[in-house]
Amino acid sequence: MSAPPPPPPPPQWVLDLESAGSTKPKNSPLPDPPGYTASLTRKERAQSSKVAAVRKAPTPEEMDTLKMKKAWELAIAPAKQLPMSAIGMYMTGNTLQIFSIFMIFTLFKTPVMAVAGLQRTFAPFDTPGTSGRLIGVKLVYILMNLVGLALGIWKVNQMGLLPTTRSDWLAWEGERTWSERAVPREWL
Repeated sequence: MSAPPPPPPPPQWVLDLESAGSTKPKNSPLPDPPGYTASLTRKERAQSSKVAAVRKAPTPEEMDTLKMKKAWELAIAPAKQLPMSAIGMYMTGNTLQIFSIFMIFTLFKTPVMAVAGLQRTFAPFDTPGTSGRLIGVKLVYILMNLVGLALGIWKVNQMGLLPTTRSDWLAWEGERTWSERAVPREWL
């Protein structure tokens, strides 16, 4: 029988951790955490953090790119609220209640206020390098808010509050009479 092969040598990081000098007191029962080097003095640690903190300032082109990315995120944000608003509209039902009134009020108020404050919203992103490209972003922002407004109009129509028939506008027009009914008139 042959002897088992010797174990492989430990990785370099294990050797580095084991070779670092320890300055902790002898009476401490806790071992140092992995990667801790107590050999650095406070001054050396402060200098190394300063070197890590110093970074190259971004160029104006990089800043304009970052501002445009942030502006696009802001322009698409109203569309991200639409699914939640649609779920809220579904949950409130088509009857006239305080909850549905508040939801509809919010659906109308939010887009109108957002479009009214358009310049103030995009003012932080307006630089000479981005002013021409911001027009498309602002148009998308307005469009997304109009979709939210359309959701509110749809909900009001579902509730029967929009005047969509002739009898809503003309006093002498009567309600539509149905030639057939699914249930007898007495049940209604």
